[in-house]
Amino acid sequence: MPDSAAELARLTREVQFHQGLRELFLLFARNVTTALSLDAALDHLVHNLTAMLGTTRASIWLHDRRARELTLKASSDPRAVEAAGRVRTDDPHHPAARGLRLERAQRLDEGIPTVIAPIRGWRRALGTLVIEGGGDERTVEAAHETARQLGVAIENVQLLDEVLRQRRLLEDTFNSLVDLVIVLDREGRIVQTNEAFAVRVGVGRRDLLNARAEELVGPETAAWLAAADPSLSSGAGGGTRQIEDGKLGGTFLLTATPLINQEGRAVGRVLVARDITRQTRLESERAALRERLAQSQKLASLGQFVAGIAHEMNNPLQGVLGHLELLMEVSEPAKPVRRELRQIYLDADRAAKIVRNLLVFTGSRRMARRRIQVDRIVTRAVASRVPNLKRAGIELVRRQGDGLPSILADPLLLQQALLNILINAEHAIVASAHETRRIEVATDSEDPRERVTITIRDTGTGISADVLPRIFDPFFTTKDVGKGTGLGLAITYGIVQEHGGSITAANAPDGGAVFRVDLPAAELVVK
Repeated sequence: MPDSAAELARLTREVQFHQGLRELFLLFARNVTTALSLDAALDHLVHNLTAMLGTTRASIWLHDRRARELTLKASSDPRAVEAAGRVRTDDPHHPAARGLRLERAQRLDEGIPTVIAPIRGWRRALGTLVIEGGGDERTVEAAHETARQLGVAIENVQLLDEVLRQRRLLEDTFNSLVDLVIVLDREGRIVQTNEAFAVRVGVGRRDLLNARAEELVGPETAAWLAAADPSLSSGAGGGTRQIEDGKLGGTFLLTATPLINQEGRAVGRVLVARDITRQTRLESERAALRERLAQSQKLASLGQFVAGIAHEMNNPLQGVLGHLELLMEVSEPAKPVRRELRQIYLDADRAAKIVRNLLVFTGSRRMARRRIQVDRIVTRAVASRVPNLKRAGIELVRRQGDGLPSILADPLLLQQALLNILINAEHAIVASAHETRRIEVATDSEDPRERVTITIRDTGTGISADVLPRIFDPFFTTKDVGKGTGLGLAITYGIVQEHGGSITAANAPDGGAVFRVDLPAAELVVK
């Protein structure tokens, strides 16, 4: 009977011991899952384990694989955590390092009774459980079972931490993209956006969930999205297109890609919008610069050729004009002869004017620059055309800006350039059927320290699309043979270029043409 009572008591203690271990592990698991803090859960575990076993101290050392060291993560003695350093994994004497190489718990009989148990995960060592002040079989068994449970829990937490870390990394990467990114479901509703898109549309990311993308973008972008196969069955959910989107505020390169799940089915679309506004503007500016450079090179090459011919023609023409003047002054020819001489003189003078224009066009005439107010030049150019404008029934509107900077210019050459534009405008108005016959000449400056602008706008026929790219080409004209040389606007272009300025031609939205001449301020030229 006494033996039976002793056995019953032993079995009772065993049951209580294992029940205590189970409760210990359940509490540890609850602490890990509720707080998702491994350090706090380990701290509770070592204190509870020490109390249950009645030992001096329990410690958990975890393996830092990158540094090849063991770090004390938890101890029932708080002072030990503060005082402990790092232990190399190849230390032959430290219990934590020795335990790392074991397969199961083991008692150390050196000095203080100590039990060390390897904490192992799947195919790798995670650390060591060290229990000091106890070495009986129950302590060894408890250490072994605790270490086994710790291995599973720690590896799961580490895996979860890695998943969360990767998720945070993906989210940070997603939100760091400067491109606008929207993830849509099959119905076209937003399931995810990055921070750049939310900031662009001025709506919080959470508030964007389930919203329809078409309601947040411009009409052209919305139409492009709607044109894609809504069922995505044909794989038509992708594509790339450049779109000017006023609602998003710029020019965008849009790319739509089907969102494919693990089963290989399309479950939505990923829309990426790259803002290429600045790039598009720079490309446009580069194209305009290339065009101006090509025009300048063409004018320079042609100028060299024309200059030689003009010089060769100028001398004999001046001789012809001189002899004609002499004939008409010293002799008294009959009236028919005088009329013929007069006609010859007019034709020769016209040829001489063409030659002079050619010399201006080729830059053979030296510029006599001086500091002058641009309005003085504009006033003189306009005044010389007033009689012609009145006869043609054309209204002249003059607008002068305030505080315009002075320019360094050859007044006669610049006046000639403006006259050519005004004459061109007169002809365009006369040829049109527009009821309003008006020329507006305005001077202004967006930045008085740098530039002054002359704008000449007419209500004429405008400039056709095929003519506009060639309007400043030399010898290009839309007039009938004998009614123009095609040099007027080419000369204007050359004069403006010589003054360091630029000239553009365009069609006004309400009809007619607009010529804009930009000239550098005198101070800018001096610098």
